Amino acid sequence: MPAGIRKLALTAHVASSVGWLGSVAVFLVLAVVGLTGQDAERVRGAYAAMDVTGWYVIVPLAFASLLTGLIQSLGTTWGLFRHYWVLAKLALTLVATFLLMLHMQVADRVADTASRGSLSGSDLHGMRVQLVFDAAAAVAVLLTTTALSIYKPRGITRYGWRVQRAHRPGGAGVEAGAPARA
Repeated sequence: MPAGIRKLALTAHVASSVGWLGSVAVFLVLAVVGLTGQDAERVRGAYAAMDVTGWYVIVPLAFASLLTGLIQSLGTTWGLFRHYWVLAKLALTLVATFLLMLHMQVADRVADTASRGSLSGSDLHGMRVQLVFDAAAAVAVLLTTTALSIYKPRGITRYGWRVQRAHRPGGAGVEAGAPARA
């Protein structure tokens, strides 16, 4: 991938990923306000804001992060299947995106109930607690993917070793200390 396009793709990936993390942090704060708030209008507003933020900010950023991450991995030397940290980020992002779509069903239900009247302390309490827990877990997962991007822990997959050997001068030579295959 040419340097200009690579930098543009990296910028898009970082922006969407950090935006996803930041918007989930806001969602977490709103979920806590909705769960613990005493003012009915504030609680209703928190759940309405969560619904809008979820569908119009978090979901698009999740998919943008996934798409730009795939573009980054396929268009750079990191590759999609060469390093374990890239595979870990992909797996975490796929799981987080899938769970986000399930989570939004809960957010919709709570927001819909809140819009029809005030939620008492016991109305949908389990779902309201789940919104807090899910958002906190999402923040932890997204911080983990961020850390993986920064630290890039060592570890090359078997495929990565094969690709690396094939690109060395002399072709697919045998690694030092590795047994020769017949």
